[in-house]
Amino acid sequence: MPQETFTLLFDSECPFCKLEVEWLQRRDRHGRLRAIDIAAPGFDPAVFGLTRDRVHARLHGVDASGAVIEGMAAIRAAWRVAGVGWVMAPTGWPVLRWLCDLGYLVFARYRVPLGRLCGRRCDSGRCSVR
Repeated sequence: MPQETFTLLFDSECPFCKLEVEWLQRRDRHGRLRAIDIAAPGFDPAVFGLTRDRVHARLHGVDASGAVIEGMAAIRAAWRVAGVGWVMAPTGWPVLRWLCDLGYLVFARYRVPLGRLCGRRCDSGRCSVR
């Protein structure tokens, strides 16, 4: 049986996203987590059936079957594939799932201003969430 793989579409210009992906990749002892930088030159969101606005609005991932998932579901999948899914497991429990999914949507909406509070500078204009 082949091992589960997962591809995370992340924004390297977001300090939170970058830190999380780096942390997960260090824990991914079996090389099952792939990360694609949506801020990289040449990245085309249409390859995944997404628009630039949508891919920048929240985190997306692609499972082994090619299905695109987003938000907390993508985070839970990435952590699981990296071997630390037990940390995020409670975010999928009833009631907590609803709260965590909502909390993520709020975070995703304000991640750019939060990044500025943490010292992130954005002069290119590419890192704004529309």
